[in-house]
Amino acid sequence: MNFNGFDFGGLFDIELALESLPFVLEGLPMTLLVSIIGMAMGLVLGLFLALARGSKTMALRWPARIYISFMRGTPMLVFLFILYFGLPVVGIEFSAVVAASLGFGLNSAAYIAEIDRSALNSIDQGQWESARALNMSYWSTLRKIILPQATRIAIPPLTNVFMDIVKATSLAAVITVPELFQKTQIVAGREFDAMTMYVLVAFIYWPICILIGFMQDRLEKRYSRFI
Repeated sequence: MNFNGFDFGGLFDIELALESLPFVLEGLPMTLLVSIIGMAMGLVLGLFLALARGSKTMALRWPARIYISFMRGTPMLVFLFILYFGLPVVGIEFSAVVAASLGFGLNSAAYIAEIDRSALNSIDQGQWESARALNMSYWSTLRKIILPQATRIAIPPLTNVFMDIVKATSLAAVITVPELFQKTQIVAGREFDAMTMYVLVAFIYWPICILIGFMQDRLEKRYSRFI
């Protein structure tokens, strides 16, 4: 299609996209691996940060607040560079995949901590008091009563965090992780058609996020019994 001399058909080469698709998809397992590891790490660390952030003990509360503030206030790309290129200066070396997984896990934990803290605080304090009256321990109350209810509240924002991690794995290309975007850049540089390849990878990320949204719906239905 031509509009005032501009060829819109040159924006996307279907033949190149189809030919390159198998090679680009070779990076999908790595994208999912880094995303899942990063999210799992973020969920575990984020919960403990949330509990520390809401603690009455200053020695727990302030380190958690500083960590959350630092991670939320620094670019993810800068943190990846620190882990992969900076730490070797002091003798600590990670592979690109490990550095990326750590980076996304440590960074996402700060956002997850605030989500968890908000969800935990939304649970009526009377439930804590009732549990104490029944002589239940803090951890037993948290695991059996509070967390199931807080999880239902936290699912939508946590899903958004996971989607952001999946999309942000494209940043790992700069530290040579062979994920989707890095494979895309290889073809784009070889074929001198960046637009086609970037549009192609966008349409690969999209259904992944649709699937994550579907998983969110299923989880919300599962935890709806705690309403």
